[in-house]
Amino acid sequence: MEYRYKAMKASGEMTEGVFMADSRQGVIEMLKSNNTYPVLIEEKVKIGTQEVTFTRSVSARDLSFFCRQLHAMLKAGSTITKTLDIMKRQVKNKRLKVALMEMYNDVQKGTVLSLSMKKFPRIFPELMVYMVESGELSGTLEIIFLRLSVYFEKEGKLKSKIRSAMVYPIILLVMSLLVVAFLVTFILPTFVKMFERSTVELPGLTKALLGLSEFARHNGIALFLVTIALLLIGYQYIHSEKGRRNIDRLKLRLPVLKDLNTKIITARFTRNLSTMLASGVPMLTALKNLSDIISNKIVSEAILGFRDEVQKGNELHLVVRESHLFPPMVDGMIEIGKESGTLDDILDKTADYYDDEVENALQRMVAMFEPMMILILAFIVGFIVIAMALPMFDMFKTIS
Repeated sequence: MEYRYKAMKASGEMTEGVFMADSRQGVIEMLKSNNTYPVLIEEKVKIGTQEVTFTRSVSARDLSFFCRQLHAMLKAGSTITKTLDIMKRQVKNKRLKVALMEMYNDVQKGTVLSLSMKKFPRIFPELMVYMVESGELSGTLEIIFLRLSVYFEKEGKLKSKIRSAMVYPIILLVMSLLVVAFLVTFILPTFVKMFERSTVELPGLTKALLGLSEFARHNGIALFLVTIALLLIGYQYIHSEKGRRNIDRLKLRLPVLKDLNTKIITARFTRNLSTMLASGVPMLTALKNLSDIISNKIVSEAILGFRDEVQKGNELHLVVRESHLFPPMVDGMIEIGKESGTLDDILDKTADYYDDEVENALQRMVAMFEPMMILILAFIVGFIVIAMALPMFDMFKTIS
């Protein structure tokens, strides 16, 4: 089989290429013999003249299971090396299995676990690496893995809620577009021949609709290519620095999206900060890590500003309040947690509250979207029906 690999030399330089081997282990052995460390190995299969690379992402559920297993074995007295040896034979996710094999080899050579995990940024989030590093320094690694398992479990549930809520609106939107395309492309042409045989003057509305149908049928390929080109341009823009910033700013300003996105960001902000503080990560380090974790660029930059202000001696709850990025409840809970000395616990409860709020906000958004889409579809279909009915009434009058 043919494998594509990425590896790191002892100097830190990255290299990549393609290698024929019977299994991934063969690729790993080849790389080690060349004094390089595998970072990513993917199987390639050719279909015709195209190459298809099989990869499987590591989900929050996979990471939660991984952390929970590590916690259980470390608590039972197992060493890191023995634990990784058992886990690499037990884990089903292929990407995670490859990473564990390399981590096992690294730890056997004396490398600390967190340093080995840094070689797999696409598998292990920065938050996880930071916390494992903190656990190694404080000697509380098993507790860290327990907290991480809970964190990834809750993060997985939040993502699942968002995905589940988006499924129905997307299906409804796609079905609406397909219905309209079917009417314009296949149904309307049957009326064209009938109208061409009649001597009745067609209304402007009907002419416009028939012209649109004719254009769509004769320029279908061009319309398809233009649509693909627009989608590619949109994709490039969204993933550019400027585009991402503008999209993230828009998410925090649009009436319906603002409420939902604010609650999602608040849940992640409080959950991540709680998890890091509970694991012994200093506040300034936690805020720096948070700025890397939060996906919204506007909020990420604001959190870096929080760090600078806290470093100057300002209270976090006052800085959060002045930013106006989070609901008033957040800075209030931070103030209470700071005064009572239970900031991590208070933030965790706040995150649970906003997880529920996200679910409610998603349900409300879907409830608003459904009748809106039905009304839009009814308007389009009604427009087509009226445009077709008007000349038919004139034909009946002429016949009468």
